[in-house]
Amino acid sequence: MSEPKGKAKRLVELVPGIHHWTVTDNRIGGTRSDAYAVVDVDGSVILIDPLPIDEAKLRELGDVTAIILTAGNHQRSAWRFRKAFGAPVWAPENAYGLEDKPDFIYVAGDTLPGGLLPFHTPGPAVAMFTLWMQKHPRGVAFISDLLTHDSQGTPEFVPSEYQDEPLRTRQSVQRILDHLTVDVLCFAHGEPILKDGASALRRALQEDMDAPAAPSP
Repeated sequence: MSEPKGKAKRLVELVPGIHHWTVTDNRIGGTRSDAYAVVDVDGSVILIDPLPIDEAKLRELGDVTAIILTAGNHQRSAWRFRKAFGAPVWAPENAYGLEDKPDFIYVAGDTLPGGLLPFHTPGPAVAMFTLWMQKHPRGVAFISDLLTHDSQGTPEFVPSEYQDEPLRTRQSVQRILDHLTVDVLCFAHGEPILKDGASALRRALQEDMDAPAAPSP
């Protein structure tokens, strides 16, 4: 899937070292899409699921040294930025639909640039990962397409017809709660939550009205 036609006009620092931008995405019916940049302790910059934005704004953050995709359907501006910045692209093992060959493949348990840790969270797609990091004193999770979030209210699951395995998506959210400390919650589509992200995940599960029933044993 090619890049959105729109371009973000501003870059916002959410918490120290984590920057965010968003576009109205013509490829998915004008829905909002979101991207992030992490500035590591050494000053290097890691882009996560990057969207179109003026390259000069990213250069102001520092030297862009890596681009990480959480899923194959989040290529967005990755290949163009790889050429512009000379930064390698990291993609999940078995990511589908890639328009170019990534420089590196990652799996659960690897340590990625910037100290990001990939946590396998399938459901919307089989090869989908949450990226987690400890950005002292906060645990930060970039949760790809597991949930969306408008500017207010509880995060919501994407309608089941747009997911590979909707039940598995719910299980992935529960696994995040079971295994990761989450304060800051960063969505691929929606307003980030900057505190008590774990509570937002719990509410999403509790208020979910469309959860598919588990198959009979």
